[in-house]
Amino acid sequence: MDKIRVVLIEDHDLTRIGLRTSLQQCADIELLGEATNGADGLRLLEKFQPDLAIVDIGLPEIDGIELTRLLKQKQSKEQGWEQCPKVLILTLQDDDEVVLAAFAAGADSYCMKDITFTHLVEAVKTTDSGNNWIDPTIARIVLNQVHNGNAPPNETIAIQAASLEDQQLLESCPLTDRELEVLQLIVDGCSNSEIADRLFITVGTVKTHVRNILNKLCADDRTQAAVRALRSGLVG
Repeated sequence: MDKIRVVLIEDHDLTRIGLRTSLQQCADIELLGEATNGADGLRLLEKFQPDLAIVDIGLPEIDGIELTRLLKQKQSKEQGWEQCPKVLILTLQDDDEVVLAAFAAGADSYCMKDITFTHLVEAVKTTDSGNNWIDPTIARIVLNQVHNGNAPPNETIAIQAASLEDQQLLESCPLTDRELEVLQLIVDGCSNSEIADRLFITVGTVKTHVRNILNKLCADDRTQAAVRALRSGLVG
């Protein structure tokens, strides 16, 4: 199996060293090079044409959002690019405008800098496979944008598509009709008490359903469950 060829563009030395160390621990990932600003990052990307670029938003000279936009413009084969690298944005910022601007520029995935090693590798592999990986911390921003109907014209904000692993998980642990109702209300942003009122059940029963849903979806929290529900088509 071919390794995922990655370029890292991050101006903070300690963060870059930490990311480098993490990526080098994964046998499926090959780190081709590093840059500390947007201009050098673009040159590095043109040189290696990797599978994926990990890009910090707060870069000097050319910020990560502008770099992403410029990179996506190079998709045309007329410019000598056989394929455009996927872009995984890595940042400390969870501001609504920044997150949505990154996706509007063409970012494929979005991670916070305090991401664990396991989730970083998962994000890289998911993004390389053509799906979107959205950090649970900022997933609600994207979900709200979709449900409020505020997605920019001609722009699609995608939630990570269902992987084979997700499909197998759902087949082995299917949700009941009642759990699907509760899950839909979770995605709609309802609290446990609101769910109880709408379904005419007790809060304790809601908590039991939520716990079962999290277990079946292998989700750490309600936001992650909502993301997995949307990407797998369980709810709309």
